Amino acid sequence: MVRVGGKLREATWGEALDAAAEGLQRSLDARGPTSVGIFSCSKATNEVNYAAQKFIRAALGSNNIDSCNRT
Repeated sequence: MVRVGGKLREATWGEALDAAAEGLQRSLDARGPTSVGIFSCSKATNEVNYAAQKFIRAALGSNNIDSCNRT
């Protein structure tokens, strides 16, 4: 679902991904890379967690990454 004109409507995967990317970009432009973060799962593989931290650090420029490994 995407919000258009204040109303939710069904969307294709492409539209949904574009909307998410635009939202991330707006946040980065307005408040910088520390305005975004990512939460990773301890039940995911090491490869998935590595890809998540690489994405947040390299693509978005943020070090804000956390996981539920402590629980």
